[in-house]
Amino acid sequence: MEQTSLISVIVPCYNEEEVLPLFYAEITKISAQMQEKHPELRFEYLFIDDGSKDHTLRYLRALARKDERVRFISFSRNFGKEAGIYAGLQNAKGDYCVVMDADLQHPPAFLPTMYEAVASGEYDCATTRRVSRKGESKIRSWFARLFYRIMNKISQTEIVDGAQDFRFMTRQMVDAVLSMSEYNRFSKGIFSWVGFRVKYLEYENVERAAGTTAWSFWGLFRYSIEGIIGFSTAPLSVSVVLGLLSCVAAVIIIIATIIKTLVFGEEVSGFPTLLCSIFFMGGLQLFCMGILGIYLSKTYLEVKNRPIYLVRETEENMPPAPAEDEAK
Repeated sequence: MEQTSLISVIVPCYNEEEVLPLFYAEITKISAQMQEKHPELRFEYLFIDDGSKDHTLRYLRALARKDERVRFISFSRNFGKEAGIYAGLQNAKGDYCVVMDADLQHPPAFLPTMYEAVASGEYDCATTRRVSRKGESKIRSWFARLFYRIMNKISQTEIVDGAQDFRFMTRQMVDAVLSMSEYNRFSKGIFSWVGFRVKYLEYENVERAAGTTAWSFWGLFRYSIEGIIGFSTAPLSVSVVLGLLSCVAAVIIIIATIIKTLVFGEEVSGFPTLLCSIFFMGGLQLFCMGILGIYLSKTYLEVKNRPIYLVRETEENMPPAPAEDEAK
């Protein structure tokens, strides 16, 4: 008898009630196609409700009652996508794990190709890489590319431009990711840091099937800072460089002032010079202190050793179904 393999599809969700019916229909269709070709495959769908404020949880309850393959974890509040990914990987039972978004920007149609790449033994992970950012604003695309350029210059961990969190991984790679139980998480960096053999599948950007994204420009900016701080200590060196440059500038100004006074007999303008020096040095010190403060705050959060997420409800302890609570 051929040995069965379980694939855990992990789907972090935050206010996804509009798109979940579309996603469920698409993922079950692709799963059925894969099982026709590979009868040894079984599936579980693990949804992580990240403290949604809409009816996402109600829909997941109804799905779990209807389909025994559906599992869900509902957080006590919004902990963020990184916590959702970690919770999914930690609770998945599969021999293989897939991480993907519910908005269908990660096309389920890639799953058969991903499975064949990983199941062949040639790769430990298959992931997608966007070759275009069609549908995004030019400013947002420019900042995204700038982030990848900066990250790859200052960090020893290479992060491929356009690489997605949409990943099909072996259990060995999943266990390696879970061994990095840090509180301040940046999954793109973690996936790259653990290594393993990765196959990249290129595709054009796909827009959301329904609903609106929860990622604002400011949210993405903070997320990029999280990645830079988490996988590079280069910003700490900025303080040293700026300090040296300030010293050189100060020496040049002193020499220029002496020459102007002794050689050309010009009077030294004290007040403006003093004011500029105070503002320059004060701003420089605050900037350097800010960099140190960010690293210190991350260290503070790590040593507190708080849990990455808290669970309020799962499919095992969900309340009885009301008559109107049916999956649509």
